[in-house]
Amino acid sequence: MSGAPVRWFEENEVGGARFALRMDRVLVEERTAHQHLILFENAHFGRVLTLDGYVQLTEADEFIYHEMLAHVPLAAHGAVKRLLVIGGGDGGILREALKSPTLTAATLCEIDASVVEFSREHLDFVSNGAFDDARTQVVIEDAAQFITAKTGKITGSDGDYEAILVDSTDPDGPGEALFSERFYADCKTRLAPGGVIAVQAGLPFLQPDVLRTALKRLSNVFDHAGCYQASVPSYAGGVMTLGLASDDPAIFAAPADALGRHAEQIEPTRHWSPKVHKAAFALPHWIEALSPSP
Repeated sequence: MSGAPVRWFEENEVGGARFALRMDRVLVEERTAHQHLILFENAHFGRVLTLDGYVQLTEADEFIYHEMLAHVPLAAHGAVKRLLVIGGGDGGILREALKSPTLTAATLCEIDASVVEFSREHLDFVSNGAFDDARTQVVIEDAAQFITAKTGKITGSDGDYEAILVDSTDPDGPGEALFSERFYADCKTRLAPGGVIAVQAGLPFLQPDVLRTALKRLSNVFDHAGCYQASVPSYAGGVMTLGLASDDPAIFAAPADALGRHAEQIEPTRHWSPKVHKAAFALPHWIEALSPSP
C-alpha cells in the first residue's frame, strides 16, 4: 500500500510562476475571523506560517526579515523611544526592536487577535518573550482606525512615536488599507519631528507595482522616501524591498559611528550589521527605476 499523498503549499505570485513548499506535517489549519491560516512543517525551512495563501515566515529564515525591518530604521534614527508596530502579530519585529536600550514603549497594533494568540502558542521562538516585556502594549484593532482615532495619545508630546514599522501582508484583504496614501498621511500625524516609517514593500521582481505604488504614495506624504533590500530565501522572487520614509534626509545617510553604536547596544544579530545596513541601500538599476530618490 502506498502512503498518504504528499501535500504541497503553493503560492501563486503571478500567472506564470509559483512557489511551492512540501507540507511534511500540517500542525494547524484554520480560518480566523480575518484570514486563512496554515502552520506546517517543512524539512528545510522548519515551521512555516502562511496567511491567505502567502508565506509569512519560516523558522529557518524569519530572522532576516525581522532584523532588517526593525534595525535599519531604528539604527538610522538613533534615538527611538516610542515605537508603533502595525501588524507583526507573530512578535518578531517586537523581539528585534526591544533589543534597543533607548526604547521605552512599544505598541503593537494587530487586527487579528487569533494571530497573536496562535503565535504565542505555536511560534514562541519568534517572539522570544517580547509579548511579556514590560515595555510592550498589544492593541487588537484595525490599524487604519487606530491611527486616525489617536488612541492612547501621549499628552504633551510632539507626536506619539519616533518610528512606525508596518509589518503587513500584501496589499489585498486585510492589508490593502495599509498601503494607501491616506494611511501613510495618518501615520505621519503620529510621528514626532524627524520620525521614520518603514514598510513591507513587496517582491520587486514579481510585484513591481507594489513597490512602485508604495514609494509613490510615501513620497507624496514625506519629504524623503526610498527603499532598501533584503534577500529572504522563503519569499519567492529572490529580493524583498522595504520602504523607508521621513522628513529628515539623514535617515538615508546614517553615519558609520551611529550604526556602530546601535550594533554595540543590541544583542548580536544574525543578519543585520552596519555593513549590511549600508549595502542594503545599494540598489540595482532595475529596482532604482521603480523608486523615487530619497
